[in-house]
Amino acid sequence: MRQSSCLRIRGLVLALAVLFSFQLPATAAELVGFADHRFRPGTIVIKNSEKLLYLVLRGKRAIRYKVAVGKPRKAWTGQAQITAKYVRPDWSPSPEVRRDFPHLPDVIRGGAPNNPMGSAAMTLSNGNYAIHGTNRPGSIGRAVSYGCIRMANADIEDLFQRVGVRTPVVALP
Repeated sequence: MRQSSCLRIRGLVLALAVLFSFQLPATAAELVGFADHRFRPGTIVIKNSEKLLYLVLRGKRAIRYKVAVGKPRKAWTGQAQITAKYVRPDWSPSPEVRRDFPHLPDVIRGGAPNNPMGSAAMTLSNGNYAIHGTNRPGSIGRAVSYGCIRMANADIEDLFQRVGVRTPVVALP
């Protein structure tokens, strides 16, 4: 089955879940109740302490994804917007990552198995951070990054299709 067909089917399943108000299996994004009125539909809310990302929907609902967040003292909180979206992006280590791992190459090409950005990435307006996939799915659910939000590749592909540039992003402790 082609990748775009898989994503359309996943989107249809999530739409049916919204319509019939049931939850998806725990291994996929989950449709959940979300009654926090501070956030409008279309907002991405990251709860660092829970290691979860929510895409707020209408009707007091959200799609919930498991994520990896920043290490202690590296996780960010506050507000940002998505500034750009990339499929199979190249990655260059930040100066901080380069200090910790001087052996890294200057650039790792998109699609390479050692590229930490995974299958897609969305950059944020708050600096050198992104919401992106990962080539290390075992890191999901942990505090391991330099501030970026990591998602399973299937999950970033799903979220990528649901949001656009200028989507608001709020990260909570």
